[in-house]
Amino acid sequence: MTTRVGFFPHNNSLFVLRHRNLLEQKLDDVTWVDLRELPSGPKPGVREGLPTVHADHLFTEEGYDVIGTGFTPPITGLGQGHDLVYIGISQPRVENGRLVAKAGSGISTVADLRGKKIGIGHGSWQTTLLLFALEQVGLGWDDVEPVDVGGDAADLFLAGAIDAWTGSYPELSRVEQETEVTTLVETDGLFSHPSLWFTRRDFAVERTDELAAVIDALQESDARIVADPREAAEFFVADAQAHGQPASVEAWEHALAHRPFGLNPVDDTFLDEQQHAADLLFANGLLPKAVDVRTAVLPEVSALVEKSRSAVAQSAG
Repeated sequence: MTTRVGFFPHNNSLFVLRHRNLLEQKLDDVTWVDLRELPSGPKPGVREGLPTVHADHLFTEEGYDVIGTGFTPPITGLGQGHDLVYIGISQPRVENGRLVAKAGSGISTVADLRGKKIGIGHGSWQTTLLLFALEQVGLGWDDVEPVDVGGDAADLFLAGAIDAWTGSYPELSRVEQETEVTTLVETDGLFSHPSLWFTRRDFAVERTDELAAVIDALQESDARIVADPREAAEFFVADAQAHGQPASVEAWEHALAHRPFGLNPVDDTFLDEQQHAADLLFANGLLPKAVDVRTAVLPEVSALVEKSRSAVAQSAG
């Protein structure tokens, strides 16, 4: 039976694994599904809800069995009623990005964002970061003007089309080279912002050997990223150039060298944070229903991740 794995550059681990041929050495039939080529359907406005594409394609014939994303998409999927199961999480990625404004803009704190345009990748971890930051100063979604900026984020920020931005590397590196920014809130101390991987419950329960192979391949590939981030950086640069986008090996190497790699089992600290985010998203009208994130946990899946993690640690030692 074919194992379908979704990938895109924003999940660095799966994107690199796609280029390594490691999973193909463990499974006879692997299909890689580029999320950028799947139909996205109508995208809700930032006031109406969250994009559901990442979770939706777990349940379609042209989609995938396993996917890795940032913090928010699995919450979105649970809110849409999908029967998801968490596979594992990375260590915190608090150095990956932060909420910034241009120096001299008159915006020096999160409280100054009332009524301002804030660039986010809507439905990603950036939505959660903004909500957490606003909550700290007693503001909510309706007090600001979120703008879904996508791949044009850095250019829109530099052009002054948005007042603040949930910037991430390597794009933030380019912005910092061109203008001085004021950090409104760091990700560190706000939330852990891990990468996470998830699947359907039927895949987790009925195709355990295939899931274990995906986990093991990810662990091995991630260990190689840590050992040689420049090699991995070249995959991202080649892809960007193939899509007509500028990219720097040095910028990608720096970004990858400062991110954590390796899968870990979900834990209570992560789940408490996910539940807080889910409650905030629902309270601000971005989820159609309240969710209990712990329904997405299977102890036997966490055991697979721990077994794989321990094996990689032992081989490295």
